Amino acid sequence: MHPTVDRSGTVGEARAQEGAVVVVEVGYAQGWDPESRAVWRTLSVGEARERDAAGLPYVVVYRTAGRHSPLEVRLVSWRDHHVGLWVYDDMGRRTYDLDLRLLDDPARLFHRYSVAWHYPDQETAEFDPKGPRVILDLFPDGRGRRREEPRGYATSADLREAQRWVDRPAFGEWPLLSARVHGFTEPPVFEAAEVADGDGGEAPASCWRPPRPAQPGRIGELFRPGVRVTDGYHPEQTVVEPRRVGTVHVPSGLLAISGLFTDHENGPHITVPIPPGEYVLDEARVAYGYHCEWRDAEVETTDPTAVRLLLSETPAASWEMALGADDDLRIFIEKQIAGFDTDGATGCFADAGSFESLLSLFERGLIDGEPDLHGYEDLTDGSMFIHRTWDSATGGELMAFATTGDGAYPVWLGRSEAGELVSVVVLIEGMPQVLPERDGATADL
Repeated sequence: MHPTVDRSGTVGEARAQEGAVVVVEVGYAQGWDPESRAVWRTLSVGEARERDAAGLPYVVVYRTAGRHSPLEVRLVSWRDHHVGLWVYDDMGRRTYDLDLRLLDDPARLFHRYSVAWHYPDQETAEFDPKGPRVILDLFPDGRGRRREEPRGYATSADLREAQRWVDRPAFGEWPLLSARVHGFTEPPVFEAAEVADGDGGEAPASCWRPPRPAQPGRIGELFRPGVRVTDGYHPEQTVVEPRRVGTVHVPSGLLAISGLFTDHENGPHITVPIPPGEYVLDEARVAYGYHCEWRDAEVETTDPTAVRLLLSETPAASWEMALGADDDLRIFIEKQIAGFDTDGATGCFADAGSFESLLSLFERGLIDGEPDLHGYEDLTDGSMFIHRTWDSATGGELMAFATTGDGAYPVWLGRSEAGELVSVVVLIEGMPQVLPERDGATADL
């Protein structure tokens, strides 16, 4: 069940009730810890109003007397274009998670994402992976999916425009959005909660924060020999010297990073402006041993983990995710990625100005198998699938590389301390976890 917006009650307004009056206590704080179900650093109404006007994060907690868990918690961060709503049952389990976004219309909020959990009995744990849940994943252009888990059933989200948007109330005028879920048939009366003294100290590590897109991790370590990592399956792997694959000539000054077996009607999804020139393509690798059941012996091997177009020898001090022309960070949910899609387990770095001709050469060479095709060569040497094409008319080049499967792959841009773009990296299969160094210290970033 989804909470129904009930606009009848507002903070500070007491209304005449027929029968028992439901009193809802409204408290403000800088943060909310979902593990302890407690606020962090309580705020007065005035302090919360100031944070709201400044766009700073704060939370609003709605409670009733005699109930251990809150009715709902509203999580606000206008600077992140986000308002969240968490609804709790009598057992303190979250039953609904709503993610609203403030986009171009300041008077409305978009229903971006939601999860509704159903707990069949009181013994079922919160977020039990076997428990039924319904997920709505919506986009402002009208697209959307409705998924039922764990059965894996998915359909298009058939919602009217009015169901995708919610009016944005002014501060202090938010209704109890979950009133009907909790069985309130009459408008509740709101009372301000007392502001507790103290609440000092650091915020708990589990404290709520606004949703963030996928983070890069320590990408630079994958190109530093001697660093120890794990992919979660092999307990320890060691980064070895990157392998120089070749170079990519980008005379147009616009780099394309793309899948090769997808719809390119509008060109590559990811393009990055770079100075025109020829750049080195590196392959990051890790070495490790494992027991080969087929040979019944211990085997040493080396596998690729990432490919990097090196624009400068200056080390990358920070990393950011490259975005396509239609990507909007305002609607990214937690750990969402932008990137290029592939349904042929293949990506490429290429000159965007010659992309169509380079792609055609790749298809003629690999798929059609044209003999003695000028402008195409297979550079695969047993380590990694590498194919190269070049356009003699423009000088533009394409270097294709293998991914570990189909799907979307993010593109990470490494920048120097001065903000200069120095490298472009695609991880072949996720980001390995960097292990401590042998002396117990942590590898430098």
